[in-house]
Order: sequence, then C-alpha cells, then structure tokens
Amino acid sequence: MPKIAVFPGSFDPITVGHVDLVKRALPLFDKIIVAIGVNTNKTYLFDLDQRLSWLKEVFKDEPRVEVGQFQNLTVNYCNRIGAKYLLRGLRNGSDFDYEKTISQMNHIIGNGIETIFLISQPPFSHISSTIVREILKGGGDASPFLPAAIRIPVEE
Repeated sequence: MPKIAVFPGSFDPITVGHVDLVKRALPLFDKIIVAIGVNTNKTYLFDLDQRLSWLKEVFKDEPRVEVGQFQNLTVNYCNRIGAKYLLRGLRNGSDFDYEKTISQMNHIIGNGIETIFLISQPPFSHISSTIVREILKGGGDASPFLPAAIRIPVEE
C-alpha cells in the first residue's frame, strides 16, 4: 500500500516555507497531496482557481506531488483518497500547541490517521500566509516569501 500524505491548508498564498516543507517530506512518502481546504465561511485574498493554479505551477516538476481540494473535514478527505498521513509544519511553540490538539482529534475521528510534524527551517520560521497577505494588502513586495513561480504585482 503506498504511503500517501495530505498537506492541507488554504495556501492563500503558498509560501516558500510551504514549498520547503513539501520538499523535505518527499523522502518519507510515496505521494504528497497538497490540498486546499475550502471553507465557505472564510474570506480569501485569492480565489480558489488562482490558488490551485499556483500550486500546480509550483509543483509541476515533482511527479509525486499532486494538488487537490476538499470541503468539510480533512480526515474525511484523507479517508476518501486513501491517505493515512497528514503533513503539518511547526514554526513555533504556539503552532505546536494548536496542531497537537488537532492531530489528536484527527486520529480519533479519522480512523487512526497519523499527523507528521516537520519543524520549519530557520530561514522560513517567520513566514506565514497571514503575514504575506498583510504585506500584499499594504502594497508591499512579498516576493521574498513566495515561490519564484508566483508573481503578484505590487500595487502602488
């Protein structure tokens, strides 16, 4: 049975930290599905089609990375596609406290789904999509935090 992991998120937008995490996790799995969780109650800066397009572009040269999308619980998506692992990144202790609780709940309601945590590398530990969105909304240049395949014009 292939080892399949899902790396869920909103990826609004995907950052260099996300890309680093996926690349570092690839030796552990046969396939990683980078999946956008769609929450109809949440407002996004970039629409779903744009975010999916960026993910496909960023990982186009990696055959073991697929792009997906889902609604509702992440563990239901995992069970539907046969993934037994969730991949999550940890930047700091606050991330750990939050993610630990979620992983324990996912293990119970997801029929034993395991969450694999990778610690962010120091050059990426300060980067979050939230901060990148704030830079973009403020008219700043967020390119140092975005994969090279993503070009978002700076608004004057």
